[in-house]
Amino acid sequence: MNRIVRIIGVGILLVAAFDYVTISPRQTNAATLAPQQAAQEMAATVKIDNFSFSPATLQIKAGTTVTWTNADDIPHTVVSDDKIFKSKALDTDEKFSFKFDKAGTYPYFCSLHPKMTAKVVVQ
Repeated sequence: MNRIVRIIGVGILLVAAFDYVTISPRQTNAATLAPQQAAQEMAATVKIDNFSFSPATLQIKAGTTVTWTNADDIPHTVVSDDKIFKSKALDTDEKFSFKFDKAGTYPYFCSLHPKMTAKVVVQ
C-alpha cells in the first residue's frame, strides 16, 4: 500500500511539472506581450531620403518616441522651429530620436537644407 501511495504521489508530481512546463511559458508570453505591443505602438519612424522627410506630416499620440533615419547619401539634421529638439548632422544610416510628451504641432526642418520641412502632430 505504501508503495502505491508513493507511485501515485510521483505521478501527480510529474503531471504537475509537465503542466507547469507546457502552460507557464504561454502565460508568461501573454503577460509580456501587452507591454511589448504598447512599446511598439509608442514608437514612430521618419525616413530622410532624397532631400525630404517621409512622412511629411506624422500624427502620433503623446508619449511617442519618433526616430528619424538618414537614408540619404549626404548629411542632414532634424531641428524643430522652436528648437525643442535638434540633432547633430546625421550621416547615412544614422538615427536621431525624440520623445513627444505634450500635444501640439511641431514643425521641423533640416538646418543644412532649410527647404526640407515637415511636422509632427501630437494628439
